[in-house]
This record gives sequence, C-alpha cells and structure tokens, in this order.
Amino acid sequence: MARNGEDTPAVNGGVSFWYAESGLPGPRAALAGDADADVCIVGGGYTGLWTAYYLKKADPGLRITLLERRFCGYGASGRNGGWLYNGFAGRSAFARRYGPGPAAAMQREMDRAVGEVADTVAAEGIDADLVRGGVLEVARTPAQLVRLREFAAAEAAYGPDRVRLLTAAETTGRIRIAGALGGTWTSYGARIQPAKLARGLARVVAGLGVRIHEQTEVTAVHPAGPGGRRARAVTPYGTVTADHVLRATEGFTAGLSGERRTWLPMNSAMIATEPLPPSFWEQAGWAGREVLGDFAHAYMYAQRTADDRIALGGRGVPYRFGSRTDADGGTQPATVRQLRAILDSFFPGAADARIDHAWAGVLGVPRDWCATVELDRRTGLGWAGGYVGSGVTTANLAGRTLRDLVLGHDTGLTRLPWVGHTVRRWEPEPLRWLGVHALYAAYHAADHQESAGRPTTSPIARLADLVSGRH
Repeated sequence: MARNGEDTPAVNGGVSFWYAESGLPGPRAALAGDADADVCIVGGGYTGLWTAYYLKKADPGLRITLLERRFCGYGASGRNGGWLYNGFAGRSAFARRYGPGPAAAMQREMDRAVGEVADTVAAEGIDADLVRGGVLEVARTPAQLVRLREFAAAEAAYGPDRVRLLTAAETTGRIRIAGALGGTWTSYGARIQPAKLARGLARVVAGLGVRIHEQTEVTAVHPAGPGGRRARAVTPYGTVTADHVLRATEGFTAGLSGERRTWLPMNSAMIATEPLPPSFWEQAGWAGREVLGDFAHAYMYAQRTADDRIALGGRGVPYRFGSRTDADGGTQPATVRQLRAILDSFFPGAADARIDHAWAGVLGVPRDWCATVELDRRTGLGWAGGYVGSGVTTANLAGRTLRDLVLGHDTGLTRLPWVGHTVRRWEPEPLRWLGVHALYAAYHAADHQESAGRPTTSPIARLADLVSGRH
C-alpha cells in the first residue's frame, strides 16, 4: 500500500467508483417526439426501474415509457454505499402518527424486501456482487453505546431475535474496528454493487418491453384535467401523455417545475481505497462481508467490496444553496480529508492505503424525514421517494406498492402508513440552507463532545433532532 500525497484521489467524480470498472454506460436513445403510454415513469433509478419491472410482470400488455435525464443509475442508485438493508425513513414518526401496528406492518415488509431483492436479482441473472452478510453497527464512545442499546431494545419491540446485541469482543470478532465498545448485528442486510444492480435492472426491464428513453430531461409534469385530458410529462423533445405519470426522481425532484421545496437534496460523499492486501484482511477480519455503520450523529457507512477495497461514506457539505446538485459526482477536498480521517480512525492498518476514488450524490429528504408513496387517481399523478439514505431496499417496496396502486388493487402494501402520507414543504431560501448547515454543525459538535468523553448523548444533538423533525 502506498498513500498518495495529500490524499488527492486518482478520480474525483466520474459519477461514482461503481462505474470505474466497466465505464459509464452508453445511453439509450432520447425521446423523439410526442408519445402515448399507459404509464409514464420519470426517473431511471431503482424506484423507476422496480416500478416498471413489477408493473410489466403483473400486466405484460401495459405500455410503459420510462424517461431518464442522463442514464439509468446516474443518480443515487449508482452512487450509494451498497447497503441492501431493512431500515426505512420515518418508522418512529409513523408509529406516533398512525399507531404501532401500521409501523410494525411497514417494518415487516421492509424485512421481507431484503430477501425479495436478493431473490429477484438471482432469478433474473443480475450480477450485483450481492452477499447476504447482514448489517453490523458499532459504538465507539460511551454515548454511542447507550444509543446502540436503545436501538437494540427498540428493534426487539418489532420482533424477537431481529437484532443481536454484541459485546466489544464479539464485535471485533467480526470486524476489528479500533475502539469498538459494542455492536449490533442483523441478518436483514446484504452488500451490493449499486451500479451493477441498476444496470442489470435496466437490462431486464428493457427486455420486458418497457420503452426506456435516456438523455431525456423531464422539465414539468402536468395532471389530468377537464375534457378527458390525461397526465403529461414534458421534455424538450416531446411530451408523453399517459393515464398515470409517476415521479421517481428522489434527490433530483427539486429540478422539476413546482417541486423546488418538496424534498431537499441532501449530499452524501464516499471514498474507495485501493485494493487492500491479504495481510490487511487477516488483521481486520470482515470475512462475512457485512455492511458497516456506526452510532455517531454524523454517521458513517462502509462495505468491503468484491475486489477487497473499503468503500466508506458520510456527510460532507450537507446541502448546496438553492437545492443545487453536484456535477457528475465531484466532491470537495475537505470532504475527502474528513472521510479519510474516519477511515484511519476505524482501521489504522489502512493508514497507508491509497484513495483511488471519491464521489458524491444527493438523496431526497422530506421535511419530516418520512418516505412516502402516493397515487392520485383524479390527476393521474403518483410518486415515491424521500428515502433519506435508505433507498436501496425501500425503492423495491415502493415499486411493488406503486404497482398495486396503478392496477387498483387493495392490498397489504397499499394500506401501509407511508401510502398517502402528507408532509409540509421545506422553508424557502436562505432559511433551509442556514437550517441544514446549522443542523449538521450541531451534529458534528455533539460527536466531538461525545468523543471527548461525554458519557450520554449530547443535548446539542437532542435539540437538533427536535428542530429538524428527524425523530
């Protein structure tokens, strides 16, 4: 291993490391004029692709058109940390608003969704480097250990033996993390290579007869109206008219006309090391290929890749003024240094490892941090998203739920609490920029206090949670 200078990655951006091996895909043809469909899906990420997949499987005769601004998997679906796991945005809020029963039903479906993705990937012959090693989350300060135990107790309320509480020795027996005081492990998780999953799904969906038009930005979505006028998706190349237009744009939703304050595009960034030698893995363990996270307020997430790198992510600059998004995944040098410091802290044995790639992406955050699915039969418009970083699995559940809503089926999925859940819009600028940056400054300050020895959760973090509506 040879550390590279000031930790300047060999590649910064290029969408993500996940495309480095095979290169960016050649985009499919753009829309070439006005078109008509039964269902038009806006967005070629996991949500759009899973929705198209399940609709076409349920009704092969449906005319489905999918429109994507760049190429399928360009957004968060091709840039995320590769966590296929059962967490979802809003469980506590759903339990408070709708009751514990509906929240528990949602959790059961999320538990099942991990296996649904794994089984479908295998059945469709998609090579996504999927390994069902579970999820390991660790505490490295006394305050984090308190939160970890609270988390384990909360999970037990949704069913026994869902999460295993680990001692420090049991935790380091799985992955030798410096300073680990304890951990939790659940089997409801798997490692994936995100871009391979997106590309594989796009291939399968196209093979089913879905018309995919890439290089086609949708600038506005219009509802059905008087005189039998149907819903429409407007692009520079033509308009697609359909019975249902489904928005699956997640962190890029703010770019649509009228949606600037619907979901906030939160930034997350990652680095990937060079392939690490067998001597490192003999010392570090990680033989189970678990995905790895922690209980810091500004949390990290990581995986051991198929070619034996560490890919590790966390918050950098959390939000760009005016809901702007990055340019093809480029991230700031300060963010790379911050992630490098986390890597070195967790794995001192990788301190000399070269950073080969850095990148960033955006995820959709609703004002109450709760994911939603909706279909308004009167207007013909539907949507799903706001996953707050838990979208790899949640998008699959969203796709199956949108299928049932479009087909008019009353099922257990359509009765889940996130269906039709309403939330207020984000504040106008500069309030949301100031609020988000203050929020993450507070979380970093809280982590600093706890790392310095504070034995319980910092009141700064509790206040930030209260103000943000996060819990």
